[in-house]
Amino acid sequence: MRRLLVTAALPYANGPIHLGHLVEAIQTDIWVRFQKYSGNEAYFFCADDTHGTPIMIAAKKSGKTPEEFVSEIQRDHLRDFQGFQIQYDNYYSTNSPENKALSEQIYAAAKKKGNIDRKTIRQLYSEEDGMFLPDRFVKGTCPKCKSPDQYGDSCEVCGSTYSPNELIDPRSAISGAVPVLKDSEHLFFKLGDYQTFLEKWLTTGVSTGIKRKLDEWLKDGLRDWDISRDGPYFGFAIPGEKDKYFYVWLDAPVGYMASSKNFFDRTRKESWDSFWTKPGSEIHHFIGKDIVYFHTLFWPALLEAAGFQKPNQIHVHGFLTINGEKMSKSRGTLVRGSTYLKFLEPEALRYFYASKLGSGLDDMDLSREDFISRWNADVVGNITNIFSRLCGGIAPKLESRLGSLSTEGKALKKVALQTAAKATKFFEALEYAKAMREIAGLADSINRLIAEKEPWKLIKTDVEQARTVLTDALCSARILASLLKPVLPSFVQGVENLLNLKDELSLANLDFEFPVGHTIHPYRNLAGRIDEKEFDAMLEEEKKLSATQAVPAQPRKSSDKTQSADSEKSASKAKAAGATTAPGPDAKNKDTKPDGLISIDDLTRVQLRAGKILKAELVEGADKLLRIELDLGENEPRQVFAGIRAAYAPEDLTGLTVAAVANLLPRKMKFGISSAMLLASGEGAGLSLYVAHRSAKPGDLLK
Repeated sequence: MRRLLVTAALPYANGPIHLGHLVEAIQTDIWVRFQKYSGNEAYFFCADDTHGTPIMIAAKKSGKTPEEFVSEIQRDHLRDFQGFQIQYDNYYSTNSPENKALSEQIYAAAKKKGNIDRKTIRQLYSEEDGMFLPDRFVKGTCPKCKSPDQYGDSCEVCGSTYSPNELIDPRSAISGAVPVLKDSEHLFFKLGDYQTFLEKWLTTGVSTGIKRKLDEWLKDGLRDWDISRDGPYFGFAIPGEKDKYFYVWLDAPVGYMASSKNFFDRTRKESWDSFWTKPGSEIHHFIGKDIVYFHTLFWPALLEAAGFQKPNQIHVHGFLTINGEKMSKSRGTLVRGSTYLKFLEPEALRYFYASKLGSGLDDMDLSREDFISRWNADVVGNITNIFSRLCGGIAPKLESRLGSLSTEGKALKKVALQTAAKATKFFEALEYAKAMREIAGLADSINRLIAEKEPWKLIKTDVEQARTVLTDALCSARILASLLKPVLPSFVQGVENLLNLKDELSLANLDFEFPVGHTIHPYRNLAGRIDEKEFDAMLEEEKKLSATQAVPAQPRKSSDKTQSADSEKSASKAKAAGATTAPGPDAKNKDTKPDGLISIDDLTRVQLRAGKILKAELVEGADKLLRIELDLGENEPRQVFAGIRAAYAPEDLTGLTVAAVANLLPRKMKFGISSAMLLASGEGAGLSLYVAHRSAKPGDLLK
């Protein structure tokens, strides 16, 4: 039996839970349930991330103390997570005595080892606000494109990144006051002291794709990390320092340890030390790709400094779009979990995410058609249909009693057990979409048996043969339900009740046969169809909320930082990775240019990269398109639909290294999402792709 401690990233306590948060929460919950149902000892911990300047400012605007503010947010967060059947063993807060003690312990250990340094840095200081301004609390004119009203870390018009000190005409985003440059002494964690350790740990702690990204940081040498903030600041005071507080990203991941300590100290179910100070157990973190740097470099280094166990694996997922669009409050596509629950079934979202999730970094699109089709076709039309046809229509005519398995029933059960063996491997590897396809295939096989045997006809001529069909199908359907249990726990609870099972279904006991004469309960509806009007009503509700609620600006936590050498490096890396935002309709460039000409800033917004075509194939129903799998040097290849079928046969494309626009917004097409664009000239059969003349690696930036 394995012993696992599993965590999901801590939601920041400055806003409601939305469907993007739920990608990770559901992914993690499915994996933990899978482990528990498989007979392993698994614990699931999370907490609200509560510290930082954004929380302090938001609490002040709401007329509450920071403690009151984060307590109310935590209550709402937990309510929404529970609404989607997220089953935490403990949901806690980083503003806790356990977190304070552990943060101080880790800091003291690093200090004792000589890993803490002092440096004087210059920051923008607002006399009126009485505080140093983190970069998201400074606004001014972009130093690159001269667009006004931009934040202190990046421009939302041209996508440039910079330090707050570079802004033209900076002002406080809190009061509007003009800040001044002021010196302040800060504490730095010497991350470079742990470079050798991290290089070794990363070989097993993250996926190959994530390690490849992190190698970019490692090859240049890791720099010191600013771990202190000046007061006023909502957080833990640094022992032995005057008016200095731990940076939120130091104590946030400590929340994983604190939440588990609070749980184990209260319940005595297990020893906290057996996970964090002794080898033999497993620690798994689930996070989004936007916080990889903190979790895969800073966090393991801090644990190593303090002598704690490191994560066995950090699992990273991509982002969520809705109907092909980035989540946005104004467009009604940043859907709150509470809004979703007013209109739609929570398990429909669980199933949809499971049917789309893999182990890579691919982003996921929640389109109305896809969402509704997967639930109505897969869960209602295919899986629920098995139980409704048999238990609702046939079983009552047979006194709801089962018989013996036939030869065909045993053969179908063998197929079901083979399917289970494949699906469980996919669950373990976080390849949920593949597991769902296996389960759907098993449902097809069961429905095929029912259709071929036609028990509704048999019951008129051979009652016992009809009973055999009922027994054969339900025996394999029981295995099917066991496989679905991590994804659809309430649905499967309904199946357990329907089948009148003495013990709950598990993945540790799949080879089971009903005793002859076993009776089942009357059928009760397991799942209903979703209407597209319900989906549209959800989005309409969000638009109304955005229009009527005055939501104060809540700067993101990840930017609540002093601009140190590492954060400057992070900004440049983000720029190189294509972290740009298209300008809005009111964006203006003050530079005047002749018609048809662009500036160098315009050009840098288009990210051209070398991409290797791994696979090309015809698209059924499309005369002009080819579906291409394109390697852009990322963890997973991108899907591209290109209108080049008249000029190229699929077999001629495999292995070519072509030029592609890599930072184009994904486009939702009839046949799927297209996530890049190939460069070509010409038309029809004369079209020509631009192919690398010499060696070029996937992901290389074209200059």
